[in-house]
Amino acid sequence: MSADITQWLSAWRDGDADAGNRLVGVLYPQLRGLAAQLFRNERRNHTLQPTALVNEAWLRLAGTQALAAADRSHLFALAARVMREILIDHARARARLKRDGGERVTLSGIDVEAPSDETDLVDLDAALERLERIDPAKARVVELRYFGGLSIEETADAMASSPATVKRHWQAARIWLIDAMARQDSGELRDS
Repeated sequence: MSADITQWLSAWRDGDADAGNRLVGVLYPQLRGLAAQLFRNERRNHTLQPTALVNEAWLRLAGTQALAAADRSHLFALAARVMREILIDHARARARLKRDGGERVTLSGIDVEAPSDETDLVDLDAALERLERIDPAKARVVELRYFGGLSIEETADAMASSPATVKRHWQAARIWLIDAMARQDSGELRDS
């Protein structure tokens, strides 16, 4: 299937609209599954639904970004970035409407004991941005694994890295994020 996606991406870049249609037919259910997985960590009455997230992500991707993807892993890496941006934009918009917060997500996808069951998505994004300034590779692993739903092997492929390196980055980044978010909640905002 990955080989087909890579071939369809190439054909679509070359102007084959039928290849683009086949690509959408195969990718849409996969992106929908990824969005559903992301929303399992969200509150029940979230105003953005998985289908809307996928539709918005695909509209942004289909514009130009999807054509730049070299293969399935790269395309899902782009989709992860776009979905993250959409979720953060949505959370910030809701936070402006509510004095007390924004969207809440659990860190269960990060597999580390968290201080609480729910974490503010905007806070997670802020912590991830701080991690990106300190260690871009670890931040990229989190984005691909958490927001992109990629496996260790797919993440390694997308980053042109080894699975062992991705595993180490994933473990270190999860711990760093939990600590950074705990410090952020207590008002201590240093990047160490």
